[in-house]
Amino acid sequence: MSAIMKQIKSIPAWREILEQSKQSPQIIFKFSATCVVSPPAHKQMSAFMKKSDVPVHLVIVQTDRAVSDAIEADLGVRHESPQVLILSGGRAVWQATHYKIKERDIRKAIKLYA
Repeated sequence: MSAIMKQIKSIPAWREILEQSKQSPQIIFKFSATCVVSPPAHKQMSAFMKKSDVPVHLVIVQTDRAVSDAIEADLGVRHESPQVLILSGGRAVWQATHYKIKERDIRKAIKLYA
């Protein structure tokens, strides 16, 4: 196992991930370099990735705001950061934000929704 976190840097790359979610679950992790909650959330995501092969895609809000805005518009899910979104079937099926981002909850959500 052990997924790799890949940064999304363009809207076409985002739309490709959304399309891929129709075949297999994908995870979006929105990270803010200026938010004190983001490092603990990143630690939880790293722990999740050690035990999973579900692709995790990183959006750094400060450098890729257009991507973050496109995600919000395409999914109809209000932007927050840090934020984790599980995509399946071309839509968001689960999300967590801030201190609610927990490795065990992401694992449970993948089993339930993806």
